[in-house]
Amino acid sequence: MEQCEEGYRRMEEPRRYQVLLSTLVYCSLRQGGDLSPPASLSISPDRSQFFKLESLSLSCEVQGNSTGWRVVRNAERGILTECNTDWGKEQGSSCIVSLIPSDSGVYWCESGSGEHSNAVNITVPDGAVILESPALPVTEGDSVTLRCRYKRIPSDLTADFYKDGSLIRTETTGEMTIPAVSKSDEGLYKCTNSKGESPESWMTVTDAGPSPTVPVLSMSPPIPSPAVPVLSMSLPRLLCSLLVGSPYLLVTIILLVKCCRSRTQGDHVEEE
Repeated sequence: MEQCEEGYRRMEEPRRYQVLLSTLVYCSLRQGGDLSPPASLSISPDRSQFFKLESLSLSCEVQGNSTGWRVVRNAERGILTECNTDWGKEQGSSCIVSLIPSDSGVYWCESGSGEHSNAVNITVPDGAVILESPALPVTEGDSVTLRCRYKRIPSDLTADFYKDGSLIRTETTGEMTIPAVSKSDEGLYKCTNSKGESPESWMTVTDAGPSPTVPVLSMSPPIPSPAVPVLSMSLPRLLCSLLVGSPYLLVTIILLVKCCRSRTQGDHVEEE
């Protein structure tokens, strides 16, 4: 919230009041953690500065089956008006505005019960130079291009780009690209070229959100080696198994038995 209020304090008069409402509405939503209001304001083209007689389309994108939402604006202090009254023309679900300087102001969607969407600030200067910058919040990591335009036509005039009153870059092509915006890029921007100076516009940068959760592999415990079975058998059966399984051992035992018998018989003969 303090960062948003600081941007408002740095803004030159008389645009402070116009930007105050849109900035504080957005900041209050973010401060309260409500980043998913029941409706959101969509604008086309998505930029905050326009030349006179350029066309702007605004519409309320409503979640669910909610009805009764309308596009409203605050172009003068304390005076709220809605599309199709003394400004704009309804075409289907959109409000089309052929812009003139008096259309500068804060726009948002509002329901009959007083709920509101995000708010954006639209500026239609009397001068011949505008800065094309996003009116809606951009997300961290997005690529954003700012263009310094002169009299509604693409211009390759060398332009100086300023953020929060300080020169940040000079581009001979008249446009400046931020490949991946971050929170540090949020602030007030304007541009100047040989034809004049644009008004200032606030660019809001929102968090990209939590990184996708890396799935944790569920490793099954290793299958234990089968236990070596413990032989349970009697001594005679064990000896039989050994004898049958080893012919060499069997022959050896037979020879030992014969040898023992021969010696026993010899001893008997000597005694007789």
